[in-house]
Amino acid sequence: MRGITPALAAQICGGELIGGEDIKDREISFITRDSREAGEGCMFAAIPGARTDGHDHLESARERGALCALCQRSPAPTSLPYILADDTQRALGRIAAYYRQQFHMPVVGITGSVGKTSTKEMTASVLSQRFKTLKTAGNYNNELGVPLTLFGLDDGCEAAVVEMGISGFGEMERLTDMVRPDIAVIRCVGYSHLQGLGGLDGVLRAKTAISLGMPENGTLVLNGDDELLRSYKAPLRTVYYGLGNGCAVRAKNVRALGLDGMVFELCCRGRSFPVRINAFGDHLVYAALAAAAVGAELGLSDSEIAAGIAAYSTVGRRSSVLETGGMVIIDDCYNSNPNSAMSALRSLSLLGPRRVCILGDMLELGDDSAALHAKVGEFAAECADLVVTQGAEAAHIHEAASKRCEALHFAEKSELLANLHNIVRPGDRVLVKASRGMHFEDVTEALKSL
Repeated sequence: MRGITPALAAQICGGELIGGEDIKDREISFITRDSREAGEGCMFAAIPGARTDGHDHLESARERGALCALCQRSPAPTSLPYILADDTQRALGRIAAYYRQQFHMPVVGITGSVGKTSTKEMTASVLSQRFKTLKTAGNYNNELGVPLTLFGLDDGCEAAVVEMGISGFGEMERLTDMVRPDIAVIRCVGYSHLQGLGGLDGVLRAKTAISLGMPENGTLVLNGDDELLRSYKAPLRTVYYGLGNGCAVRAKNVRALGLDGMVFELCCRGRSFPVRINAFGDHLVYAALAAAAVGAELGLSDSEIAAGIAAYSTVGRRSSVLETGGMVIIDDCYNSNPNSAMSALRSLSLLGPRRVCILGDMLELGDDSAALHAKVGEFAAECADLVVTQGAEAAHIHEAASKRCEALHFAEKSELLANLHNIVRPGDRVLVKASRGMHFEDVTEALKSL
């Protein structure tokens, strides 16, 4: 890490360095929150967690070569020097904000209710055609993950793409203070984290707060097909992308290739050129358009943009296609909300011969949860031949879907898993989707074993 010493880190975060006189001016090599990942010269961030408290693992970090620790309370007696701050996570954020300001390169912030990760990956794939690009790893998109992403910046980086996820008001402002994006992409405003944000107007207000910490010459890249984003009075220069004629970056003649992806003409900068997405899911068209808009802003050529889109690959359990036992599984169980569920169902509807969706609860939808689950159920009946549900909230999906198509519901996951062999058949296309807290990866793994 460029120029960050324990003494400087303490000064930045308003903490006190304790027991570190002999190491105060040594450069910190990297920062980690996992003592098992500690190494020579690192700073270990002691984060209190639901299952374990980092303050209990300072000696483990020291044994692995840690230079110092960052704490929010005095730990048990330890020979590892530590910085005592008011809050470890907030202190990390302050250090990350300082560190990010040492680098002068294009930084792109990605946010939205759905599609953040696919858009981040697509954008990084495009920018990597010209620049050495740092991108958010895994799901490091919150007030703890974003600092750890920014600490990955080094002198070799030429661009960065940072995913920024929130669940409540005030979080976006704090993330933007760290990231200071030159370009910000807002993928869409949808039914996500409604318990913390209220209705869609609250979601819009929380997401668009990203503009408040951007430079005056910054650029917003917004989904022009999203009614709320289109009506938003942006304080910065704005580029719209989408399928509508009013979008500066637009897709036309979109043609699905089944499980093999899709092709379309990308209209940008007064001309059009062909592109291909080599992954499943029609939602990826919007990810590609956002990435193309960012690439165009940073001067990439048409061929570089097309190559970056073609190089994209899915991440984790997000519309991952698995072929096993004569059956195709669309593993999209990383997370779910009404917008992403209906997008996945729309993609499923393009397949055949028999389409099965296995859907679980969508969490954090607040007072409108029952109605939103029912809305997904109605849509699922239009897209699938069989709708299978599990969970208390998913019962509303079943109730709505069963009026229009064949549907099954299970109160317990164990019942669902025990009956899978009677539900699916060889040749089926099976979508698995639920909120992360439902742990529907169990369903995917059980399907793979049939």
